[in-house]
Order: sequence, then C-alpha cells, then structure tokens
Amino acid sequence: MSEVSATNGAQLVIQAPWGFRAEPEEPGATPLAVGIEGDTILWVCPPEAVGSEQAPVAEGAVIETYPDGFLMPGFHDAHLHYFHSALYHSPLAEQFLGRSEADCVARLAPLAARRPEGAWLLTQGWREYRWDPPVLPSKASLDAAYPHQPVAMYSGDAHTLWLNSCALEQLGITADSVAPEGGSYDVDDQGELTGIVREAAAMALMPRIVAQFSREELLEAYRDFATLLNQQGVTAVCDVSLMALPGLDFVRDDLFAELERQGDLTVRVSLFPTLLEETTRLDDLQATLTSPLLQARGYKQFFDGVSSQHTAWLHEPYSNANFEGDCGRPTIDPEAMTQLVLKAAEEGHGVRVHAIGDEAIHGILDAYEQGRAVYGSLEQGAHPTEQLTIEHLENFQPADLDRLAPLDVVASVQPRHITLDPGGPERDLGEARVPYMWPFATLLAKGVILAFGTDSPVTQTDPLPAVYTAVTRKDADTHQPEGGWLPAEAISLADALRAYTAGSAQAAGRAQDLGRLRPGMKADVVVFDRNLFALDPEELQEARVAATYVGGRKVYEAHNAAAD
Repeated sequence: MSEVSATNGAQLVIQAPWGFRAEPEEPGATPLAVGIEGDTILWVCPPEAVGSEQAPVAEGAVIETYPDGFLMPGFHDAHLHYFHSALYHSPLAEQFLGRSEADCVARLAPLAARRPEGAWLLTQGWREYRWDPPVLPSKASLDAAYPHQPVAMYSGDAHTLWLNSCALEQLGITADSVAPEGGSYDVDDQGELTGIVREAAAMALMPRIVAQFSREELLEAYRDFATLLNQQGVTAVCDVSLMALPGLDFVRDDLFAELERQGDLTVRVSLFPTLLEETTRLDDLQATLTSPLLQARGYKQFFDGVSSQHTAWLHEPYSNANFEGDCGRPTIDPEAMTQLVLKAAEEGHGVRVHAIGDEAIHGILDAYEQGRAVYGSLEQGAHPTEQLTIEHLENFQPADLDRLAPLDVVASVQPRHITLDPGGPERDLGEARVPYMWPFATLLAKGVILAFGTDSPVTQTDPLPAVYTAVTRKDADTHQPEGGWLPAEAISLADALRAYTAGSAQAAGRAQDLGRLRPGMKADVVVFDRNLFALDPEELQEARVAATYVGGRKVYEAHNAAAD
C-alpha cells in the first residue's frame, strides 16, 4: 500500500477502459474518465473525450490511467457500528464464530496471553445455532478456564453477552438484579445466573467493559479500521448507534474529529446517534460537525431484536415457539416510538429504525405514515435531505411491501444476513413466511430504494461478498445453497452496485453530493483491477481494489496499479 496522497491542488484525471457511474437505469460498464478539482468531480466522459471542450484538462493536471481497470463510485456502507468494528479488528479484542462452546473458550488463549493480567477479555462472533451441538453456552465453561479474569463474549448478532462469574461480579450483577427495560439476565431452573445477558441489558454493560481501553488505543483502532475500509474500496460509512444507555451510544464523534484534525480521517462518516426524548445531542453535533468528511445526519433507534433469539417482534408466533404466544416483543412501547418519530419529524430530522420482525416493520411504517401525514416531508429541517429508513427488514407482512415507496422510506439492508443462519428462517418462521424474507427484487420492482451495508461487526466489511450474495442469493464463503436461497429475489449486478453507492448515499441523506460519478458530486472513487460486469458472478470476489480516492485524495493504491 502506498502512503495516502493528494494532488497538491492540481487537477486530477482518472481513466480506465471500463466504468460505472451508478446512474438510474445504467445497465453496465462503459469506458470512463473522471475529471476532479479539489474534492469535487468536474466532468465525466469517455477517455477519448479527455481534453476536449466538454472535458478540459488544465496545465499540470495529474492523469492516472488504469489500463485494465474499472471505475465506480466508492462503496458506502449504509449500516455499521464503527466503535465495535474497529475494536474487534484491533489487537485489543478477538472475533470468531467458533465450532462449539468449548472451542470458543479455547480460542481465548491468544487474547489472554497478550492482554495485561486482570484485564477484560473481550470477543465477538459466537452463534450457538451454528455450533455442534447448537445449545446456549453458560458461565461454567468460562469459569473453569478463567476463574479470576473477567470475560465478555459478545454474540455474532451483537445482541447477547456471554459472561463469566468474575465479569458478573465486577459488573455487580446478581440473581436479584433487575435488567433494563427491553433486556434480561438469564437464570437457570434454580434461579442462578447463567452468564447470558440479552438485548438492552447487554448493550448497557458494554460501556463499562470497554472503559479499560485508552483514548490513544481507540484512536489507533479507528485509524487502522479506516485503512482496512479503504483497502476494500469503501469511501463512506453510516455509523449508526448501538445504544448502551440514554446519551451513551458508541457514536464517538470525538474520535472521528480528532482523526480529522490530524489529517487521518480517510473515510467519509455520517453519524446517527440514538433517538431519545432529549434531542440536543443531534443539534449540537450538527452545529459543530460541518465538514464534508464528518457530519451528523439523523437519529437511530431499535424497535425489536433478532429472529434467532426470538426477540424480533412478529405478528404471529414463531414456528418453533418456546411458549404459547412467543412472538418476540418491541424494545420500546409502540406509542412511545411513534411519539419519538413525530418529534423528529416536527424538527425535520431523519430517522433510522432497526425493525427485523414483520410486526416491528408494520409498526414503524405506521409511525412514519403518521409523521408524513402530520408534518409532510423533511424539507423544513436544517438538513432537508435527511431520510427515513428502516434497518434490516428481514420478513414482511405482504401488504407492507407496497407501503415503503409511497412513504419515501429507504430499505437499509445487509445482504450477507441472508445466509448467516442456514435453515434458520424455515426453523424460526416456517415455510409460509419464508417467501417474504429479504425480498430485494420485489422491493426494487415496487420502486423502493435499497441501501446496502454490512452491520459490521456482525458481518465483514468487504463489499464484494455482500454484492455476490445479493446477485446470487448464496453464502459468499460456502457458495451455497446450490441455485441460491429464494433465487427469484436475486438482483442484477448494476442494481447491487447502485444500492451500495447511490442507495446508501440516499440513506445517509447525502444523495445530493455522494454516491454517483456525476459533475458536482464529491470525488469518491474506487478502481478495480478488472471489469466487474465481464465476470461470472462466481468470479466477483476475485476482483481486487487497485486504488481508492476520497474527495480526490488517493487513500489506497495497490502496487503498480496505475500508469501516468
């Protein structure tokens, strides 16, 4: 990798034999050149037109040619949790799925060896339904290996903590402790804590667990994670809150601002703090974060949990119900959620709401519908392009598929979620509801804007595996199931790339300056080493990023990628 570089104020021209601008209805690749001045695109044209009246080139311009390359807008991850992603990418923690409870305990050894004595051991990634046997773990196995060192193992879906007794003791949790609303401390038949902490209760504990890390350690983790994103062709992200406590949601504007001050912020960031009754935090962020690289664009909230743990809110009970009426639950009273949405609408602010179960999706659409009816569009706000989105949208009540487009609601989805739990949808929801899960093609046909992301650290940040899954409906690692899962909902490569660029910019409320290669847009560009549209879908993940530009600044370049 070369050092981050700029053109020192000179005009920059990037050209390649193939490119994709992410314009509506654009079917595929064409030869492309992009002229850039400062951080903005001046013109876009075929390479043979460079230097013409429509694409003037100033004296001293830097011309970078990628002889076999493919130009497109930089990928924009519409939904990730930057704090946790950076942390689990760093040496401060570990990330693994594991094959079983015992295997996960064994995998703690390298982390324990490099962390100070008595320090918390923090990991993320376990999913008991992927283990053999598929049973929930308990504190007992951790206690046997680490009786005097606190251990916190966050689940792969980031909704459950697995703690040992030392951790429970340090956190002051006993069998008599009352969990925060929307969360739980699991106990066994004898009333003893199992070490499993769920939903809001797990999120509330994380600030105390990560308080061991210094500001400098976190800054380095943030810096290194941005470098990883650039290497993968990611130029922008939406950092959406993972609420811990009111007013504390891991949206660390202070760390981003420090990186920008140091000149080390190499990814464009849109922040989405938690939607609460008290709204001064977003107002303060929008008043202070005014640069093109770092802005606060709206609110985020949770309306339910996840299907695999039966905490996603369903209209009808789970097919494998744990008890009569097992439909999951809302994390916030529906009327309280509606009031929060209405307050945001009154202020002209966008809102993003986590809604996985069909009843949660239905309920937040009702709230958005009421907000639109009372306050109209968001045009009266300080940031009039802020957007309403729903995050995840895993399974729908059929009639709700027709409601998103008229309400101008973006579907912010994560393609790799489709294959995280093979057989899980059939197990949890049953065959009758499966056809309405992750219906990307149906949503596009109904005029809904899709925005793609990864929910990192839930799935990895590399965009091409997510694009592969959207196009094939297969798992990016195993290439299964054969023929794809619900293959009728597969979408074209052009639509997938649009969702990961222009669609994500729409979700961020930045469609006016991000997401397309168009004059006047910010010059966020990724160059691949081959034409993505010439590849068989099974070959998509073989493509490599040749270079990444953020605002015309080259933040990553593979060796020998370009010829001047």
